Amino acid sequence: MNNIFSKIESAFTSLMRQRSRTILTIVAVAIGISSLIIMISAGNGLESMVSSELEVYGTNVINTEVRMPGKGTTGSASGMASGVTITTLKNSDIEAISKLPNVDNHYSYVTGQEIIGHEGNTKSVMIFGYGADAPLVERLKIKEGRFYTPQEEESITPVIVLGSAITEFLFGDADAIGQRVTLRNISFRVVGVAEKRGAMMGFDMDSMVYIPTLTMQKRLLNTDYVIGMSVSVKDAEKINKTKEDIIELLRERHDINDPDEDDFEVMTMAEAQEMVGAVFSAITLLLSVIAAVSLLVGGVGITNIMYVSVAERTFEVGLRRAIGAKKNDILWQFLAEATILTFLGGMLGVIIGIAVSYLIYYVAISFGINWSFDISIFSVILALVFSVFIGVVAGVYPAREASKTDPINALRKE
Repeated sequence: MNNIFSKIESAFTSLMRQRSRTILTIVAVAIGISSLIIMISAGNGLESMVSSELEVYGTNVINTEVRMPGKGTTGSASGMASGVTITTLKNSDIEAISKLPNVDNHYSYVTGQEIIGHEGNTKSVMIFGYGADAPLVERLKIKEGRFYTPQEEESITPVIVLGSAITEFLFGDADAIGQRVTLRNISFRVVGVAEKRGAMMGFDMDSMVYIPTLTMQKRLLNTDYVIGMSVSVKDAEKINKTKEDIIELLRERHDINDPDEDDFEVMTMAEAQEMVGAVFSAITLLLSVIAAVSLLVGGVGITNIMYVSVAERTFEVGLRRAIGAKKNDILWQFLAEATILTFLGGMLGVIIGIAVSYLIYYVAISFGINWSFDISIFSVILALVFSVFIGVVAGVYPAREASKTDPINALRKE
């Protein structure tokens, strides 16, 4: 045991003689380790954010969105090129889907951007034209007042539900329920204020407003189409059958014979969650590989540094051999130095990685993004073990070369 400690002490002493080089090497290793931890943490946080956004829907929900038709085309309305509008999903399609036997509640939706105003205060807002049954399908909670009713939607009544942030902007601490706001010079009566939802898919949900889909179509857009709909099913065990029924119904109504020409995309929330999990697992793996490559590059740097150290200390090695040091003593001396370098770099990298990961988390929640601070013990241990492993591997060959040094030749060189 004393022999081990003496080798470690000797390694520390040797490293401190080249303090600048030692510090730079430790920093280089720390950058690689911290990158590994930050990337894994960021991947987990991003996956958690997207998954939590999907959780506003239950597992018994099926979503249908328009898409660009054509073989090889991918992506729904949310991913279409800017300026492209698909008008094939009509109100009549929504009505037909709602009559399928396993469909329980449903709502269709359209989106737009308008200037909302109240007593001189104006602001550009994103408008969601949501069907009246939206709160029955997704977890859309109302803080004050109520959501609009099916009767108000059918009669194209100008009623509106405000996000919490836009409510505060327009009314401050005053009660917003029953007040009037304007969209395109049309007066809308405020019937409800939504609970805070934070950011979702890059949008501040608290700065959005909701009006009935039909009201938005007829009073603001003058259209009869939507970009999508969501339905909840009565029997969750038959959800895949219901999905196929929706696909078959829409193909029949849109006169589509080739599935590659579908102008819509149907997906269950369970499928969406599985897809998100697979995508982010792949992203996290890719980022981890990139960080691992940076560590390998650092390992090459350590090998080079150890070679330089061996060359500079030829006389020292020869002198130690001459006074009785064995080959193994020299070998373990240089291996200990390489291991200490990478271990200290690994510890510093873990500290930096955790600190930066927390900073990302703090900034995200400050902007209302539902982010999680996720640092797994496994990733920390993996980073440390990997850094030490790189140090050992990088130091083996230079250490062996040092241990083979002929003491007489080494002393002659000096």
